[in-house]
Amino acid sequence: MKIALINDTHAGIKNGSDIFLNHSSNFYNDVFFPYLLENDIKDIIHLGDYFDHRRYINYKVLKQNYNDFIKKLYDYDMFMDIIPGNHDVYYKNTNELNSLELILNKYSDRINVSMNPIVKKFAELKIGFLPWMCETNNDECMDFIKNSDASILMGHLELGGFKYMGNADIKSHGMDTSLFDRYDSVYSGHYHTKSSQGNITYLGTQFELTWSDAHDPKYFHILDTETRKVEAIRNPQYLFQKIYYDEDNLKAITRDEIQNTFVKVIVTNKTDLYIFDKFMDMLYDFNPYELRIIESFDEYEGDNIDDNAVKVDDTSTLLNSYIDATETNLNQDVLKKMMQELLIEAQSLDTI
Repeated sequence: MKIALINDTHAGIKNGSDIFLNHSSNFYNDVFFPYLLENDIKDIIHLGDYFDHRRYINYKVLKQNYNDFIKKLYDYDMFMDIIPGNHDVYYKNTNELNSLELILNKYSDRINVSMNPIVKKFAELKIGFLPWMCETNNDECMDFIKNSDASILMGHLELGGFKYMGNADIKSHGMDTSLFDRYDSVYSGHYHTKSSQGNITYLGTQFELTWSDAHDPKYFHILDTETRKVEAIRNPQYLFQKIYYDEDNLKAITRDEIQNTFVKVIVTNKTDLYIFDKFMDMLYDFNPYELRIIESFDEYEGDNIDDNAVKVDDTSTLLNSYIDATETNLNQDVLKKMMQELLIEAQSLDTI
């Protein structure tokens, strides 16, 4: 038996922007469901953050998500198990009020929502499902982690020592990974870049959601219950492009690479303004959603900052290197984590 694994789909990100709705639609219609049909895969497990905004969702998002995802479960005779992520629950200290039960339970004949820790059997494989851990369910979840008879655990976990975004150089703070040593494999959503340590794998997002995902490979995954191996299936679609402009080494760029994407041109070597203007005109003609030029960051100078230590490749790196260059007695890793979380929240709320 083979099962498709997805997570952190964040339906409605960027305030329900049509650009991001269409981006997810293209993934479902052109990549994900065609693969499942071709390989006769009928079961899906979703590891949380199905929706993006924890406090509301608009009708346009609901309609498009129904057409792109839920309706296909009925059309193709497929089924999905899902656990809540932190974006699926209204409060931070309890999972009691959540979008999954309020919205997806309507389709309970196709979608099974697990709000409590549970072991389910798929063929002969026992899989443990662990919902987002919070204040009110912490004891129950910890007991489950220590005592369940599942050989594979799936959750929406906040573990220490993992990268949580593709362009973030710092490691996350969270639970001790040794708590999960008793499991053959642990698969989790929550962090948006794919990474592994020992028996634990963060699957990462299936498609790009913010600039932090630029040039970070995106996958969905297939679990074989007999071999217990997980295969990563690359999503060839992308939304964010960084182009490094080096006048002495200009690379050929096609319309297909630029059209309907967000583009940053990072200038590393420019002496001839005419050549640069022609290059930019070409990019504009290729119809990107947005085109930015990254050339000077004088506005970030500060009396207490070592400017030579500040990297400006992207906002995430800028924040991290700015903190590194700041003299402070505070824990810099904690500051970085807080700033990256604020960046993700700001990017999610930004209207394109």
